[in-house]
Amino acid sequence: MSDQEFSNETTRLVHLVSQGEVSEALHLLQTMPYREATRALLRLSPELRQGLLTNLDPAEAAEVVEHLPEAEAVEVVQQIPSEKAAAILEELPSDESADLISEMESGKAESILSEMDPEEAAEARSLIQYEEDEAGGLMVTEYLKFKEEMTVSELVADLKEKAEIYSSYDVQYIYVIDHSQKLVGVLRLRDLLLSPGKVRISNLMINNPLAVLHKDSLERVEEFFEEHHYEGTPVVDDQGRLVGVVQRSDLEAAVSHRNESQYLKAQGIVGGEELRTMPLGVRSRRRLSWLSVNIVLNVIAASVIAFYQDTLAAAISLAVFLPIISDMSGCSGNQAVAVSMRELSLGLVKPSEMFHVLRKEFAVGLINGLALGLLLGGVAYLWKGSLFLSLVISGAMMVNTVIAVGIGGAVPLLLRRFGKDPALASGPILTTVTDICGFFLVLGGASLVISRI
Repeated sequence: MSDQEFSNETTRLVHLVSQGEVSEALHLLQTMPYREATRALLRLSPELRQGLLTNLDPAEAAEVVEHLPEAEAVEVVQQIPSEKAAAILEELPSDESADLISEMESGKAESILSEMDPEEAAEARSLIQYEEDEAGGLMVTEYLKFKEEMTVSELVADLKEKAEIYSSYDVQYIYVIDHSQKLVGVLRLRDLLLSPGKVRISNLMINNPLAVLHKDSLERVEEFFEEHHYEGTPVVDDQGRLVGVVQRSDLEAAVSHRNESQYLKAQGIVGGEELRTMPLGVRSRRRLSWLSVNIVLNVIAASVIAFYQDTLAAAISLAVFLPIISDMSGCSGNQAVAVSMRELSLGLVKPSEMFHVLRKEFAVGLINGLALGLLLGGVAYLWKGSLFLSLVISGAMMVNTVIAVGIGGAVPLLLRRFGKDPALASGPILTTVTDICGFFLVLGGASLVISRI
């Protein structure tokens, strides 16, 4: 779709919603490619999106909500009457419904839950107890499960009787449970359909199926799907009871969201989410909360240069190497940050294992710092022919690299220990400290031998 075509369709969508012609608006969205429909919806004002949802029937409104990014969906669903919001959420997959409820203001969330079908509300309440990066937070509760003593004919009869309900399920397997709800087997649809009616499903099922625990991390679930080429896997609690199913597609969406969120946090977007359709005040506040801290840290770093301004004025060539040492040390530190965050997510290191991390990073820092120091010092010597300038630059590069990897490795553990998000603060802390140390090492070292540079 060209930009002009998109503009025309968006203008038409705004007109249809403004005139209350919601059926035509929905039809227009359905004829557009998914991404273009999402982009068009985000061009509507919050009031028009609210009006569109309010006037569509719940199933159609749910279809619109699924097009919206989570933050926008939460905002618009919160603004419509609780009874209508409850009806819309009941049409969504259980995991998506729970995700939206968990992000709402507590009062509004409780109001919506009170309007939902009691069984649906109970499922939502159980799902919102999980973190979004746990198996329980990824799973859906719409799946097929039957008691092991059932026969093929009884199961098929149930499928036919409840076909309308089951039609919305993403059915890959049928799960078999015992009298205490424990998972005991998995039944393939092929085996079900090609077996005599009197055969018990316990004789057809695959015994002791693989499953993930409800508290398993996103990384653990990701590893499971990498090892096993399943489209879905059952989720069990600590007692082995079947509580849900994680679909591969939901896992892939969660991994993508995690990566995007971590990138945004690392760039200083507080909360790990921002779209330009969000309220201006929210966007500005989230950015300023990081920038205001960062500017203070940068002023501290700049004060080091101010303190050594006479040294810098006497040997202006030092100014060429300050940003190089600062940037290279920051790169080395960011590598250490990435490794620490990866090991934390996989459970390979604990926040208390600071000494272990520092020991490992200092070893790498010494080797890489020596190599980078010799390289940069060599450049300084070839440029100015000064051995003392070369020694100052190479020494500063080596020491600052060791400091950077130590901080980069340790800060994520320290932040996690105090319940903070490592992705949000590791970057600015690391950058500022490596700047301060780099400036101090270069200018402080140069001041000792300034007459020979």
